Amino acid sequence: MATSLLLLLDDIASVLDDVATMTKVAATKTAGVVGDDLALNAKQVIGVDRARELAVVWAVAKGSAFNKALLVPAALLIGWLAPWAIPPLLIVGGAFLCYEGAEKILHALSHRGGHGSGPDAAHAHAAATAGGVTEGKKVAGAIRTDFILSAEIIVITLGVVAGQPLVTQVGVLVTVAILMTIGVYGLVAAIVKLDDLGAALACRRSPVLAGLGRGIVAAAPWLMRALAIAGTAAMFFVGGGIVVHQLPAVHHLLHGLLGRLGIDTHGAATAGLHLVLKLADAAFGMLLGLVIVAAVGIGRRGRSLLERTA
Repeated sequence: MATSLLLLLDDIASVLDDVATMTKVAATKTAGVVGDDLALNAKQVIGVDRARELAVVWAVAKGSAFNKALLVPAALLIGWLAPWAIPPLLIVGGAFLCYEGAEKILHALSHRGGHGSGPDAAHAHAAATAGGVTEGKKVAGAIRTDFILSAEIIVITLGVVAGQPLVTQVGVLVTVAILMTIGVYGLVAAIVKLDDLGAALACRRSPVLAGLGRGIVAAAPWLMRALAIAGTAAMFFVGGGIVVHQLPAVHHLLHGLLGRLGIDTHGAATAGLHLVLKLADAAFGMLLGLVIVAAVGIGRRGRSLLERTA
């Protein structure tokens, strides 16, 4: 009896060790997507009433947790029953991200006149244009975007644990899902309340703390603007990268174009080459997004015309 218990404990320890090791590997491989997830979700809070910022972050975090609660068993089931379905699902998700990114750029370009410049103007414009977008719609949009990025994280993690026992797969997927949700939305909450922290420090008697507080208050709008830009760019980097890497023909076409420009894409994996390949993915993502926006616009006009003539 004692021997059986010791063997059981040894098996549990071995599984936990495997889960910890593979979770670390998965976290490293998904770091890029997590960074984009952070930028995208921090951007969603721009234009929200300051008193509601944490409530919005909490609502999106709960939606993200629900997304992952659906995605983890779905990924395990698809990986077991229909692994062939994973690439098409990723392509659809990546294309949707590119579409949303292109829409945001076109919307910003159409509203750039008469709003001034600088971070204060950008924040004021975001708040003004958010008037037509309810808090619920912003939360719903953020949760939709999170679903795609969460799916990418879960699929990458599934690839890391492929071939491992089911208990190890479940342990790693659940651990990654929990850590990513807490980490991303904890950081988002901290970022959006930076200005409040700065205002509190600026009121302190200590000249050092007061100066630090004023610096944080001055930097916060610039940080939010940078995150807004980074969040939109992330849609193209992530969405374009997903589509390119799931479609070999597009992957080879991009590499061929870079080769004609004198860039050896098969050379040593340097930081410069990695940056060039990422920029190529983003450029393709932007082009794809614009094409989809145009197609959707044509479809809407056609449907409107049919409704008028009916």
